[in-house]
Amino acid sequence: MRLFWTLGRRYPWQTLFTLAGILFAGVSEGFGLSALLPLLNRIFQAAAPASDPGEVGLLIDRLVGRFLGTLGLEATVPVLLGLFVLCILLKCALVFLANRQIGYTVTRIATEMRLALLQSLFQTRWEYFIRQPVGELTNGVATEAHRASLAFHFGARMASMAVEALIYLGLAVLVSWQATLLAMFGGGVILVVLRGLIKKNRKAGRQQTVHTQALIAEMTDILISIKPLKAMAREEAASILLNDRTRKVNRALRKQVLSKAYLGSLQEPILTLFLVLCLYSALVFWRLSLTVIVAMVFCVGKSLKQFQKIQHEYINLVEFESAYWSLEEKIEQARAAPEAQGGLPAPDLQRAIRFERVSFRYDGRPVLREVSLEIAAGSFVVLYGPSGAGKSTIADLLIGLIRPEAGEIWIDDLPLSRLDLRGWRRRIGYVPQENLLLSDTVFQNVTLGNRELSPDAVQRALEAAGAWPFVEGLPQGMFSVVGERGSMLSGGQRQRIAIARALVRRPRLLILDEATTALDPATEREICASLRRLKGELTILAISHQAALLEEADRAFRVEGGRVIADPAAPRSQPRGRGNPPARGEKHPLPKEESFHEKPDDSGPGH
Repeated sequence: MRLFWTLGRRYPWQTLFTLAGILFAGVSEGFGLSALLPLLNRIFQAAAPASDPGEVGLLIDRLVGRFLGTLGLEATVPVLLGLFVLCILLKCALVFLANRQIGYTVTRIATEMRLALLQSLFQTRWEYFIRQPVGELTNGVATEAHRASLAFHFGARMASMAVEALIYLGLAVLVSWQATLLAMFGGGVILVVLRGLIKKNRKAGRQQTVHTQALIAEMTDILISIKPLKAMAREEAASILLNDRTRKVNRALRKQVLSKAYLGSLQEPILTLFLVLCLYSALVFWRLSLTVIVAMVFCVGKSLKQFQKIQHEYINLVEFESAYWSLEEKIEQARAAPEAQGGLPAPDLQRAIRFERVSFRYDGRPVLREVSLEIAAGSFVVLYGPSGAGKSTIADLLIGLIRPEAGEIWIDDLPLSRLDLRGWRRRIGYVPQENLLLSDTVFQNVTLGNRELSPDAVQRALEAAGAWPFVEGLPQGMFSVVGERGSMLSGGQRQRIAIARALVRRPRLLILDEATTALDPATEREICASLRRLKGELTILAISHQAALLEEADRAFRVEGGRVIADPAAPRSQPRGRGNPPARGEKHPLPKEESFHEKPDDSGPGH
């Protein structure tokens, strides 16, 4: 129940409206039954006039008669029947409103938990994010949020049944207080004796959550790597791993099924036993009238049935609560690792980027040692060197994904550590080596859902990336679907789409992190030609082993052993910043009004 109270405190008004609807629905049904019992009393009196209706039956008669008298009505058969029907209709309307509120609240809980997880993840430090299994996070959004929200559903149903049980117990008190005590004792036995099954179900629910998380995490990783696995005929080993995890999930589900089956099969005999005891006591010891016995059996039976249903809903609640606490733990862990944000507005990169004696360690291993480096605005700089030398680390430091252990990075005359990182990143276009496209249109892959970007802006970016000729030839142009992860395009075409994605918001800095490594020489030369046209329009930092990019660079630096060493052959050409005109015979890639020197748009969602 702790989970339901937690959700009740988090959503107080929704819970209050739900419980109010349930309460009034139960009261309405109680009024209806109060009208029905005197009616049954009259029927039995007519059938057996000599029988004693009993003091309790007369008490209900008097209470209903007084209520109708205040309304100016008499307790006739049509009036009693009408009151019963009216109360039941009112109950149905209130139950509908309560169930609708429950459904809305369940949907809201799932949505808000998904959004909370996504927002907290997007605001975490990069070091935290890269250590999280993608499959577990996906499972949290897709599965755990839904399972967690259902806990409110089952908790609300428990509250509804508890109200109905109290109403029936109240009527039972008016019929026979002895039978009421016996019914309450029976309900307590049902709840206490069978609680061991609930503990087993809770444990099975936790196991299901753990194994489902692991299954989806492993499946996500395997499906991403399915091509090399199939190429080496290694998919069988992956299948064995997933099959084993699936069987563990199945065992947890079987335990839950078994607990519920035991609960259902044991509740019914206990309920029947106490109902028979009430009936026997009424006939043999208490010597109640037939009217009172029928009313007592009805009220006590309904009360015990509600206790049975409450336990059923509770076992469902404990089954799903592990998903809620698991998702809450993910959200809290992400919130505990926020990315530090400076407050200074980000500059437009008019002069230079400077690394001053920057050092960085990863898990205690030195990666960069007192690196000093300057990248002039508008220049094309290439970093090259062996794998693991720290080239991508320099890019990550420049983006602000990680922080230097020592030293400082300057953007123009402002330290990166004090800048508004999101504002700085809006001025960056980034192209990694592995660019997985969305299974959507070219347009959506370039805009990434940003509604502020028009088709004209996308076309300009595609033209600047050298992608427009082949995009224009697609069946629906930029609105053609590229297939699963861009499978309907070649490697070079996918990379050009990725470059257009990086350029569409007119960045001041373009970073290419091994972006041409996997391309054939001809495709690489074509992309280099596209980058050549961008030279001078924005600052380009490329990380590469390829000779073609080195030939295009204004300056090149070798990264090795944690040091950055200027290439003695650099500079290869004169870098052109904002004040440098293009070389003779060379045209700007875009008209002046569409130049990438324009300040990027910082407004709107998705920016």
